[in-house]
Amino acid sequence: MKYQLPHTIQNSKGETLTFKSLVPEPDGDKLLVENFVAPKSGPPMHTHYLQDEALTVVKGRIGYQVQGEEPKYAGPGETVIFRRGTPHRFWNDGTEVLHCTGWVKPANTLVYFLSAIYAAQNKTKSARPEKFDSAYLLTRYASEYGMNEIPPFVRKVIIPVTYGIGKLLGKYKHFKDAPPPIKPNKSNGFPSSPNQLGIH
Repeated sequence: MKYQLPHTIQNSKGETLTFKSLVPEPDGDKLLVENFVAPKSGPPMHTHYLQDEALTVVKGRIGYQVQGEEPKYAGPGETVIFRRGTPHRFWNDGTEVLHCTGWVKPANTLVYFLSAIYAAQNKTKSARPEKFDSAYLLTRYASEYGMNEIPPFVRKVIIPVTYGIGKLLGKYKHFKDAPPPIKPNKSNGFPSSPNQLGIH
């Protein structure tokens, strides 16, 4: 499936994310985003292996943390940047909806990946995505994204087994148009065309 920008996704945790547009740049397209996060909500500790990410607070108070460091906080007008390969998380640390704008660079498969993750969360109506969908996505896109809070045994044994069972049961037909994963190389695996990203 290819998505037309702007494209908005919502999950059952109170997170709304809009992928607004792509800005072509010589070293990879920059994906402009806008999000709204309910109080105490936000993604768990995760890593973008091939992407930098920035969030600027428009309204509210963001809490954020790099793995191994103490939590930090930012308010309106302040920008937080997470460099590629850095495990991090963020959340709404206030009592009102957190509103941020930002960007991710390069775009890679993020629109497709997060759209599918949100859809899998909505299937279970919880923060935990549906098990077969999450096994597929975390296996296929393991070169791009990592979920750091998943225990090693689950990551190395349970997820691959679940993925294999899902294939045998034909659980992945709705992923038939999934874009190929980006593989790291000397140029960090930047795709040459938005059509490789699941975007048009």
